[in-house]
Parts: sequence; C-alpha cells; structure tokens
Amino acid sequence: MASDQIVELWHHLSISQTTELLETDAREGLDVFAVKHRRQRFGANELTPRRGKSALLRFLLQFHQPLIYILIVAGGVTLYLREWIDASVIFAVVLLNAVIGYLQEAKAVEALKALAQTMTTEATVVRAGERQRIPAAELVPGDLVVLQSGDKVPADLRLSHTRDLQIDESALTGESVPVEKDAHTLAKDTPLADRHCMAYASSLATFGSGMGLVVATGDATEVGRISELIAEAEELETPLTRKLAQFSRVLLIMILAVSVVTFIVGLLRGQSVTAMFQAAIALAVAAVPEGLPAAVTITLAIGVSRMARRRAIIRRLPAVETLGSTSVICTDKTGTLTENQMTVQQIVAGEEWFNVGGTGYAPDGQVCRDDRQPGDCEAGGCEPGDCRSGQALLQSAHTGALAQCLLAGLLCNDSRVVEQDGRWSVHGDPTEGALEVAARKAGLLRDAAEEQWPRRDAIPFESRYQYMATLHGADGSPGIVYLKGSVEAVLSRCDRALDACGLVGELSKDRVLAAVDRLAAAGLRVLAFGRGELPASAAHVHHQDVAGGLTFLGLQAMIDPPRPEAIAAVQACRSAGIAVKMITGDHAVTAAAIAARMGIGEVLSQAAPAARVDVLTGRDLEKLHDAELIEAADRVAVFARVSPEQKLRLVEALQARGHVVAMTGDGVNDAPALKQADIGVAMGITGTDVAKEAAAMVLTDDNFASVEAAVEEGRCVFDNLVKFTTYALPTNLGQGLVLLAAIFAGLTLPILPLQILWINLTTAVFLGLGLAFEPKEANLMQRQPRPGGAPILTRSVNVLICAAGIILLVGAFGLFEWARRTGMAVEEARTIAVNTFMAVQAFYLFNCRSLTLPAWRINPISNRMLLAGVAVMAALQAIYTYAPFMNVAFRSAPLPARFWVPIIGVGALAFLIIEVVKAALRLLGWSAAGGGREAAGA
Repeated sequence: MASDQIVELWHHLSISQTTELLETDAREGLDVFAVKHRRQRFGANELTPRRGKSALLRFLLQFHQPLIYILIVAGGVTLYLREWIDASVIFAVVLLNAVIGYLQEAKAVEALKALAQTMTTEATVVRAGERQRIPAAELVPGDLVVLQSGDKVPADLRLSHTRDLQIDESALTGESVPVEKDAHTLAKDTPLADRHCMAYASSLATFGSGMGLVVATGDATEVGRISELIAEAEELETPLTRKLAQFSRVLLIMILAVSVVTFIVGLLRGQSVTAMFQAAIALAVAAVPEGLPAAVTITLAIGVSRMARRRAIIRRLPAVETLGSTSVICTDKTGTLTENQMTVQQIVAGEEWFNVGGTGYAPDGQVCRDDRQPGDCEAGGCEPGDCRSGQALLQSAHTGALAQCLLAGLLCNDSRVVEQDGRWSVHGDPTEGALEVAARKAGLLRDAAEEQWPRRDAIPFESRYQYMATLHGADGSPGIVYLKGSVEAVLSRCDRALDACGLVGELSKDRVLAAVDRLAAAGLRVLAFGRGELPASAAHVHHQDVAGGLTFLGLQAMIDPPRPEAIAAVQACRSAGIAVKMITGDHAVTAAAIAARMGIGEVLSQAAPAARVDVLTGRDLEKLHDAELIEAADRVAVFARVSPEQKLRLVEALQARGHVVAMTGDGVNDAPALKQADIGVAMGITGTDVAKEAAAMVLTDDNFASVEAAVEEGRCVFDNLVKFTTYALPTNLGQGLVLLAAIFAGLTLPILPLQILWINLTTAVFLGLGLAFEPKEANLMQRQPRPGGAPILTRSVNVLICAAGIILLVGAFGLFEWARRTGMAVEEARTIAVNTFMAVQAFYLFNCRSLTLPAWRINPISNRMLLAGVAVMAALQAIYTYAPFMNVAFRSAPLPARFWVPIIGVGALAFLIIEVVKAALRLLGWSAAGGGREAAGA
C-alpha cells in the first residue's frame, strides 16, 4: 500500500485509485492478516497525547513573576528584621496568589485529552466480506466502514457509496446545515468544506447511509492535524500580565538603585554602615507595594464573579482584564451571532409575499402580508385578512396557495419539533423543523393535519432527484401528493400554479425565479412546493407519478436568523471602538447576508443585499502572502469558507497589527484559533469539549451579547485595577520620599520599617481593596480600546500619583518635625506621621473612585464595601494608637485629642488639592482612564 497514510488529495482520486493505493477491496474490505499488519504499522486510531508541564512545574511557575519576586524579597527583609508575623502575612499573600492562579489554569492542559475523546466511539466495518461492530480505535487505513444515520464518523473516509447521506460537519468546518455527500471525484483545489466525497473523523451522519474506505487514522486525520495546531499555538501573555511584568521590573530596578544610592550617600555623610544598612532596608520595604498582587488577584476574582452573573465563565484569571483591552472580536456565525435554529422568514405563494414572525423553533409569531412587519400582529395592529392564522386557516387548507404551501411543508416532512423543559428543539433535519414551525405559527398542527390527511406512501429525498414526495388521503379517497425540494426540481415538474384564492391558473416561471433571486440575495435558503393528485386506488407514489403536471404552491425561504440582542451588542462594540469580524465556515452569501443584518461591514438592514458587504473566502486567503493577509485581516469584516489553519492565520495577522484579539468558536476546527487568540471564547451549550478546554472563557448561553457584556466587565476590571494602582503607589512614593528626606538631611527617621509594613498592608487591604468593588462608570463603553502597548501608568495617572506622594511627604514629614520641635517624644511624633499617612490615604481613596470625574459626581453610597473599609481602618488606627499591646509591638504612643485636628486637616486638604489636579487634567484633555480621551470627563 502507499507508504504514507497522509495523502491530501484523496478527494481527487477515484474509488479504483483509492483501493489500489490502500491495497484493499471496496466490497470485501481487508482480511485479518492485513488488519494485524497495519495495526502494528499505524498504531491505534487515537490521538497521541501531548506531553505538557507537570502539575508541580505549573504551580512553581506561578511564582515566576517580577512582582512576586519583590514580595519574596519583602518577606525576606521582614524575616531579617525578625518580624515573624509580618513575614508570615507576606508569604501567605504570595502563596494565595499562586494557588488561585494554579487552580484557574489547571484545566487548560485538558484540551488535547478532550480532543482525543472525540474519537472514542464504535464503528461498523466490513472485513473479509463480513460486517462487524468494533471499537473505532481498532480501525486501520484500508478498512471499509459502514455509516448509518446517527453514527459518528470514526476516521477520515473516502466515500465509495452513498444513499442520501448527509453529514453534520459544523464542528469541523463551521457549515451551519448538514452536507449532502456523494462518491464523485472532485478537483484538486476543492476546499475542505466542499469535499463531498469525504467524511471526516468527529463529524456526525444525520441522514441516509453510506460506505467509505479509511484513508487516515489517529494523528493523520483532519482532527489530528487540528490537534497539532493546538499543541503548536503559542501561549500568549495577557495585556495585564505583560504590563504588570514590565511595571514590576522597572519598580525592582528603581528600588535597588535608590537603596544603593541612599546607602552610599549616608556613608559619605559619615553615618555608620549598620545604620545606613537598616535605612536602606527601610527604604526598600517602603517602596515595595506588598498589597498589589493580592489586590490584582482579588479584583480579577470579583470580575470573574460579575461575569458569571452575565453568563460568561472565566477559566483563567488574567483573561478577565484581557477582555477590557480587546480591540477586535472575531466571532463565529452559527449559534453565536445567530439563533442556531433554522427559521422560515418569508413565504411567496399565489404571487403574494408573506413575512413570518418569531425566531427559532418556538412556535411564537404570525404569518403576515409583506406590507406589514411581523411584529405588528403581536401588537394588535393587523386588519382582517392581513394575517393567516388560527383554525380558520386549517379549515380552508384545501384552497389558498399560502395554506397549501404551509401544509405541504408540514406533511412532506420526516422531522418533528418537540418541547422539553421549556426548550423547543428538532428531532431530525433542521430545515424540516423550520417548515413545521412555520405551519404552527399559522395554526396548522401536525397531529390534526396528519389525522385529516394520513400518509399512504413517500419518496424519500435523494440527492440526484433533489426532492421528497409524500402521498396523503384516507383509504378510498383520491390521493394528494405533496412535493418539496429545490426550486429547479419542483418548478420543472409544475405546469400551473395555485393563486391566493385557491384557483388553479397560469404558472409564470420567470416571476418565480425572480422571487428566488431576491430571496437568495438576502442569504435565504429557498425550498419550493408542489401538489399533484393520484386516483383513489393508488397505494404508492413513484417518481413517474411526479415527473410532471403538478401544481406549483409556492416558496418558503429560511435562514438561521441573527439574535436581536447580538445585533445590539455588535453596535455597542462598534461604539466602544471594537471591530467585530465574522469568521465562519459557512457559505459567502449566507455570511454576507447575516453580516449585513447585524451591521458588520458597515451595513445594518433586515434585507441588505450581500454585495454590500465585502467578503473574503478561504480560496481568496490562500492566494495572499503574509503582508497582504495582514492588510486584508485588518480591512475586511467577513471571512467565509475558511479552514482551521486560515482561522489561525487570521488571528495571527490581526495580532501582528497590534490588536488584542478575542476569538469565539464552538467546534473542533475553532480550537487552534481559540488558543492562539489573546482570549478564546467557547460556547457552553453547543461547543465541543475541545473548544471549551482551549478557551479562556466559556459562554453559558452561546450568545454574542454575552461577549459584549464580558468586554464591559473586563473594562471595569482594568478601570478598577488602575484606580487601585493610582491609590496604592502614592503610599510607597510618599514613604520613600519621607525616608530620603530624613536620610539626606541627617534627621531621625519619621517612620520605621515595621510601621511602613503596617501602613502598606492595612491601607491596601482595608482601603484600597474597596476600589475592586467600584461599580462601572456610565461611559465605560464609549471609550476607545486601550492600545495594546499602553502602560498601566499613563501620564495623567503619574501626575496624580506624584501629587499625592508629595502631599504625603509634606504632610507626614512636616507634622513629624513640628511635633519633635514642640518637645514630643519620637514615638508620639512617629505615631502622628503614621496617622497622617492614613488620613491622607482615606481622603485620597474618594478621589480615586473616578480618575476623571469630580468626586462629588459619584454616588457616595454606591460602594458600601469601600465605606465599610474606611470604618474598619479608622477603628484599626484607634487601636494602633491607643492599645498598649500595639504601642509595644509597633513603637507607637497615645496621642492627645487635639493632635487629630491637624492630621485630619492634612487629609481634607489633600482631597481638595487632588480634585484641583483632576480638573486641570480634564482641561488639558489628558485621560486617566487608560482608554482614549474621556468623553464625559469634562
């Protein structure tokens, strides 16, 4: 046989060429010895598990971050100072951060295992002329596999025989409806989604039967190739982790540099080595933001909780913030932008046009004349005769073209629509389900119709005939034949038409074809319906009975409609400066029609022509080199009939432009792109396990609107992180400046290392963390996305940090020196300095609730956690100041009541100064929000 089972052109080879290459028999299959030999050669029909990082290594890597290094150094310093409690607290924060990160990422390594599980099934195989049922893992190249409706395809097959075979390949190609299969040889350049003579592993046979020769197993299958792409996809850092790493590295260098300079300056001023070593350690401890990692983790965790309430489950903690940085959302079409439920939207019957209201399989909606909107009926705005619904239509079903067209779709139908647990679904073909729902909306019920017109016989749908026919009527009565199929097949068999009043008249095929063109241009799938009669003696219907002389009833046009809430979400994203791009495996016309209706590609219309939306197909992308692809990915909004590799290339091309890319998907074919994207978003209902495990976020409702909601929450998370950073860093800056001022002036240190730790940890935990609960600002989704390379600390944030730091320097150092010069003991003076830090930070906290708006425009009670934190902080400071055990532990001292006046006065003055600075920044047009110019900041 062929030396390699990976042959990309199996679809281009005839059956005889395929059997010759595989050294097999298209009727008898392989013999026992050939199977044994090939199993030894090719191994089991399973995906090879990929080696990943061990659990221990993944846990240890949680500590591999510059900010964590700083915390560990801070813990080491406190150990050196023999402050065991403080060291324990710091190391506990480090450990908590690592545990949370590990648990959030633990399931990521399951992606390839889930992919392998998609192939654990059984298969019917013909070996030595006998049919057997075996585990799919035992299949080898050359095996002859039998497929029946409901079977999962166990390996890649070159089909040798089909009978009305339809296969759902949506998980692999993105095709929204089952694909009709045949055994005909195809051209070399036929795209994967159009290879009708092939059946691929992990797809599902939904109708008919067939046989095929195994041409690839295990890693050599299309699913195996996707497994390779997942394994090779680069694990990207999120914008937050990149920015925190960069910020931490800069901070670490600054801490070390300032500590060394301080040590040298002190020696040059004649200070002792021991004294300056302790001063340098105090300065390092002051500069380390111990609470920042914990604050980041807790803020992200709060974001996770908020997103869960909005139907988005976060699997990796940093992904929360990544959504807030997103500049491009690449979305699948089927089920994400659309209902994933075929819906009849328009009917043409008796030369009248009708709209069908409602979406999905729930029979909610009305059938209305085309000059009315479907929603008018529900609003009670229809005049008599406008709508055809209720039992009146059922009673007149022998007459009007609309009634007969709907009845034909209901009776010439092998599928059923059922309700279970409040959810409507289809048992059978989605297209037939849509026809039953349309009839239900007009008042035609399946059981009543079948009782009145029982089925006698049927001609099942066959690809070569392109129609289905059913014979109805009670015994002894003339038989009625209903025909359903492609426009070409039905129209060619009709020579007359039924009009709106039920009269048979002339058939204008040109008008019908013009209507079909109009419907197809809107991306609708069109089915035609006809009717004939047979004598009462006819018990069966044959192809010759419907070869001609039929009466044309009309057209029903359907589509998987866009979700109304998804349309609004797309517009919200565009208002937020986020580009939305559709990347689908479906046909270009359908993709363009949905995009036009949703406003993707600058069009927003319920019936916009597809030509108004620029679409690139997989074949177009194959012709582009990398530079052209990058340009096209940025410019074009709709991509159709794309392969898994092309989805991956599109994501990489957008990232090459500097975009932060979110990618949605549900199928096996989406998994590589989900992993490569800055944030992969999988569908929780229809999504495969592979897609879910490769993604960082899972939607519980499969709705694009939830993506937009998650983006909003992500922006809020980053907003609050920036607020916390703006709040926390002045403490470290102010402490450093106070110590530097004392060291350079040769004065007593106003605060000690242990007191610095108290300030840092308590202000971060009890004050700063309140900002993690800050509600979203009203104009959050009117801001432009933050540039991917933008730092956390913008120039306006740096201005606020410096202003607050200088206020702390002047206030704390000034009050300390004033207290010392009035004769107060050093312990009392240091207690005043510590309480001044706390007072300024408490007032400054309210400045930071919005970095752009004035503090008095923020609802004072909208964040009760923040108010509770201030109350707890005030109580702790009272204990710090007056409790004897705290006086001993922290070298503090009780203060007379009158000294609280200047302490609180400095805090209030700081609040006013910062508000003046914020007003100046608004006048300058500088944004502190990190997302472009603030629209409502004035």
